[in-house]
Amino acid sequence: MGRIRKDDMVEVLAGNDRGKRGRVLRVIPDKNRIVVQGVNLRWKHMRKSQQMPQGGRMRREMPLHVSNVMLFDEGAQLRSRVGYKVEDGKKVRVARKTGAVLGAAPPAEKAKKTTKKKTAKKKAEAKKES
Repeated sequence: MGRIRKDDMVEVLAGNDRGKRGRVLRVIPDKNRIVVQGVNLRWKHMRKSQQMPQGGRMRREMPLHVSNVMLFDEGAQLRSRVGYKVEDGKKVRVARKTGAVLGAAPPAEKAKKTTKKKTAKKKAEAKKES
């Protein structure tokens, strides 16, 4: 599901929000869904908690199926399918209508894994220094 990525501009093709445009906030590849800013807003009923002592309702963007959106090329002001081609030995995404190269995703940074033992040692050292 690499055709649409986070921070891409997309246009909704089907559903109540047809014709709306927005940035992709989150991609859920396991379920073929994406969350688009300002699209598919639903009321989420929140239970009382320490973060929300009152509880209440919040408007939230809910996931859409990827098949219901299409990439929007802001430069040409057109929606377009996504293709691929190789430039300088690297595979890049290309807008099919215009042939424009779409923004390449930066390489993913690997998160450092820390164990509980190491963090406990660091806390103990910090207390000794204080």
